[in-house]
This record gives sequence, structure tokens and C-alpha cells, in this order.
Amino acid sequence: MIQPVILSGGSGTRLWPLSREQMPKQFLRLTSSQSLLQQTLSRLTGLTDTVPMLMGHHSHRFLMAEQLREMDHAATLVLEPEGRNTAPAIACAALLARRTGDDPLLLVLPADHVIGDIQAFQRSVSLAVPLAEMGYLVTFGVVPTQPETGYGYIACGEPLEGGHHLAAFIEKPDAKRAAELVDSGDYLWNSGMFLLRASNYLEQLKRLQPNMLKACEEAVSSAHRDLDFLRLGEAAFRRCPADSIDYAVMERCEHAAVVSLDAAWSDIGSFDSLWSALDTDAAGNSAKGDTWLTDTQDSLIIAEHRLVATLGVKDIIVVETSDSVLVAHRDNAQQVKQLVAELIKMERSEPHSAPLVHRPWGSFQAMDHGERYQVKHITVKPGGRLSLQRHHHRAEHWVVVSGTAQVTIGDHSFLVTENQSTYIPIGALHRLENTGKIPLELIEVQSGSYLGEDDIERLDDVYDRDNDE
Repeated sequence: MIQPVILSGGSGTRLWPLSREQMPKQFLRLTSSQSLLQQTLSRLTGLTDTVPMLMGHHSHRFLMAEQLREMDHAATLVLEPEGRNTAPAIACAALLARRTGDDPLLLVLPADHVIGDIQAFQRSVSLAVPLAEMGYLVTFGVVPTQPETGYGYIACGEPLEGGHHLAAFIEKPDAKRAAELVDSGDYLWNSGMFLLRASNYLEQLKRLQPNMLKACEEAVSSAHRDLDFLRLGEAAFRRCPADSIDYAVMERCEHAAVVSLDAAWSDIGSFDSLWSALDTDAAGNSAKGDTWLTDTQDSLIIAEHRLVATLGVKDIIVVETSDSVLVAHRDNAQQVKQLVAELIKMERSEPHSAPLVHRPWGSFQAMDHGERYQVKHITVKPGGRLSLQRHHHRAEHWVVVSGTAQVTIGDHSFLVTENQSTYIPIGALHRLENTGKIPLELIEVQSGSYLGEDDIERLDDVYDRDNDE
């Protein structure tokens, strides 16, 4: 029995400004009409019928649920109160899998990778199954296509049936060392994917990381249901040491193996790798959105909200969103993470907040703002119902663009249809619902002394959220 475990806790800061803390890259549609998370789930078809376990940060729970709903895919949604790296997440997944008395093979997959050859991927998994059943903790090493400084490497040891003993992990090398590793033919890229027996992994944790295992056991034993989600015990999980499975277990495990993977894999870890994963034109350019490229070569140009034109440039990255523009040379793609770190130090909001903010009832997007006003485009999906709430520092004007809004203000409830509007005074209890069968689109104009999202006092919420969610 193969139990898929999808790790969806990453932030993807190297893809800023597309990827943000509130909308990390696994939820983005970067290479197809499906998000990276949805692609990860789709490639399980034909490999296992077991419902996957999706591990993610609690702040992304409605994003995960909505993307599952879009593809009509079932999953067990497990929420971490904060990111503690991969070793604890896999430990909790193993403990949850053992609750039923089963001892499955855990197929651990990051939610934010691209695999072009699904059949080759599934063949590699099939080769790894006998090794995992023999007690090996198996990782998948990607066959390198070029020297790459953005990936860690795995040294292959003595041959095994279907793979090799795992000899060593190599940290991300410089360009010279990367070329030497690839030329030797004995090294693979570290993919961060694993196949391992749940009990074997827990035994290794007990031996190598007893404090981590104890904290995870307490987090699982104190887990509780919240709507469609399973929340790990917050206090115990926060006490858990943060570490990757590589450092915590694999590097010190005597029974670690590696199976090669040659399946057009990419972790989309930078804009340069995104450019490599996308189709390009005759000049080597990949362009998305409203773009106009003249005398431009080997470049990635992404326009989300307006025309982006380039002239006489080569090997550049241009990414335009509604609130930020990134311009970089492709050689500096890996340095976007450092740029984002500097923005965070400056307490800028752009690394955290996404222009399009998803909520369980729909979404909203900021259109304009000033010192005492803010304009938003709000979409409420059919059946969506905002909380009964009030604001202490702002008033709101709602103008319905399409659909019909069921509006409650105080004790009065009424319908607002297309081209009609209503006003919500400061401090008034109010609620917005879409009881129709088509999405409700409206423009909200906020005015007041403070316009932050945390100026919400919720008195009733079907989604059981905190005030700032």
C-alpha cells in the first residue's frame, strides 16, 4: 500500500513577486492550467488509489481546499501551526498513517515541483517499492542535464537492485564543483522526494531524533478536527525541533538508498528554472500576458495587469504584478530570495500579501488606495457567505457589478442587484452573501482612518476563522 504524502508548506520566495507568503508557488498556475499542487495530485493517477495526505500551513487551508474542490479530488488535509521543515511533517504523516493499524509505504512529494514525463516518474516509484519493502529509506535522485548550482547533489554508492546505496549528500556547489559532479556520472540532483515505510522512518527518528519524535507524537495525539481539516496540536508542534529529513535522518541512516529519476523534473526554484520549463519562441523567449518583445532574446517576460514591452535586451527576467515589478538578469535569478529578505527587513508588505487574496467564500483584489480610502474588487462564489462582522475604523460602499447580493445591515436584510449599491456605516453589523447560482462581483470602496484587514470583529463565521484571516 502506497500512502501519498504531499508537503505543501513552502513559501517559494525565489519566485517573488508571483509567489508570496499568502500565495506561495505551489498554488500558482506557472506551467499549465493546473497549479503545481494540482499537477502533483494528478500524477498519482494510476499509481495508487489511496487518498493522499496533504500537509500544509494552517493559513493556506482554504487555498488547499479550494484547489482540491476545483479538480474534484479527495485528500486528508493536515494543518501545521507553523513550518518546522520536512522531518517533523513526515513524522506526523507516518504517525497518522499508523493510527489505523496499517504500515504503508509513504510516498513523500513536494507540492511545488514539475515532472514532464509522468510515466517515467511512476516507473521510478515502482523500482523503489521493493527497496522500501526491504527496509530502505529511499530518495529519488534526478539525472542531471547540466551543472546546476541551485540544487544539492546525491552521491551514489554500491549498486542495489533498482538503485544504489546512498553514499552522501552534497550541499549546493559552486559552478566549478557542479561541473565536476556532473562529469563524473556518479551524482544525482537531490529531488526532495522519498519512499519509505512509515514504521521504518519512525524507528530511525526514535534512534536519531528522539525529541522530535516525542513532540510529533504529542502533536498527533492532541490533533483535533476543524471543519474539513485536522489541526496538529499547536503547543507540541511548536516545541518540535525544525530540521529537514536529509539532515535529521537520511545522512545518518545506514539503510538509505537512491533511485534515479529521469522524468523532465524541475523544482521551479527560480525564474531561470521556470524559463527552462516553459515553451520558448524562435528567439528563446517565454512570454505570458500582454507583452510586446522587440529585439529580445532568451528572456522570461510575465505581465499580469498591463502591457510590458522590451527592446534590445537579452537574458533578462521581467515580472509585472499589480503592486510590484521585478527586473533581473537571468544569471541573478537565485538572488531573488536575498532581495525578498531585504524587503522583509524594511517591513514592506509586498513579500507577504498577494494582490489577489483568496478567502473560503471567494476572493478580493486591491484596485487603488490612498491615505483614507481603498478600493477592492470582490468576488463571492455561489453559496459563499462572509462573516457577520463590523469595523471600528472604516465605512464601506458596495456597488454590485454582476449577480445579486444578499446584504444584512443590523436587523435589516435585503437584495442588491446589478448596478445598485449600498452603504455600511462605521460600527454597523453587516454580512454579505451570494445566494445565487453565478459568481457575485462587486466593487467595495472603503473610507476611514484605518483600513487594515485586522479591523474586523467577527460575531458569526461559518468558516471559524480568526479576525485577521
